[in-house]
Amino acid sequence: MASDLDFVEFVVDQIENAGEITYRKMFGEYALYCEGKVVALICDNQLFVKPTEAGKSFIGNVVEASPYPGAKPSFLIEEQIEDKDWLSNLITITERELPEAKSKKKPKKKSDKNV
Repeated sequence: MASDLDFVEFVVDQIENAGEITYRKMFGEYALYCEGKVVALICDNQLFVKPTEAGKSFIGNVVEASPYPGAKPSFLIEEQIEDKDWLSNLITITERELPEAKSKKKPKKKSDKNV
């Protein structure tokens, strides 16, 4: 089941204090970005935050689940989704611990000229 855009926009509003937040639709679901890094997925109208050690310490009693079949487990955020400050803090903590996004280099074009 695909996620609703209304739910995605609700989550984005909840985490707006974490930094520059963007999202991208992928196969009917959504990836959430903070400062250019993928920090969470929204699948079936549920929020899955990328697992980090700092995030685990912040959450305490972590619930892990896979956002889709075959995916690595992520932190499933349920009741705390209503707490804007708590959720923004979790996203900030997660973004800081994740590695920098890899830049996509364009492949060099081969020249048609015979040298």
